Amino acid sequence: MNVLITGANRGIGLGFVHHYLNDGHGVWACHRADAGGLAAISSLALHLLHWDVACDDVPRGELPERIDLLINCAGIYGPGKGGQSLDKVSPGAMQEVFNVDCIGPLRVVKLLHERMSEGGVIANISSKMGSSGDNSSGGTYAYRAAKAALVIVSKSMAVDLAPAGVHVITLHPGWVRTDMVNHTGLIDVDESVTDMADVIGRARDYAPGAFVAFDGREVPY
Repeated sequence: MNVLITGANRGIGLGFVHHYLNDGHGVWACHRADAGGLAAISSLALHLLHWDVACDDVPRGELPERIDLLINCAGIYGPGKGGQSLDKVSPGAMQEVFNVDCIGPLRVVKLLHERMSEGGVIANISSKMGSSGDNSSGGTYAYRAAKAALVIVSKSMAVDLAPAGVHVITLHPGWVRTDMVNHTGLIDVDESVTDMADVIGRARDYAPGAFVAFDGREVPY
């Protein structure tokens, strides 16, 4: 299987790289500037691509002819929680986070969808913080809005790509101990990735465009 992963140089993205390499698959790992943890991996099955999903530049590196699994994992949180309060959030912060977390995956799929194999899967990594049904604490305007928009974009992708045999789902990885949250959280990267990979492997058990948590339960939207 050919797997392409964005945001693959650290955190959850890097966890996916290790997972699919360990399972014997070919992995095309995308990073923006610093290769990060990818630099320490020695594998003929690993292919590095320099790709900033926040801009319209094409990736630097050789893309696979066919892609069986595309994981859109690149994302940013934006300003700290205080900087995303009602009083402090700025239009600039909203635009920056939206550009990476929502438009970024759209850019990637626009470029790559014709390379997807029939029967292939696209998994877009969102967050339960993008669920209006789960929002009881307010705030975090930029991140919540971008992740919510990604769920809608994923649903449209799922409808549009179904005739080509491509199945699209959106995933909530859980509250994972990564740099983005200063290594707070409830679960580690390996647990989140292993569980999400299981969901991806059963993607067609869910409706096209479904919003699914790492534990397999659908997220209310």
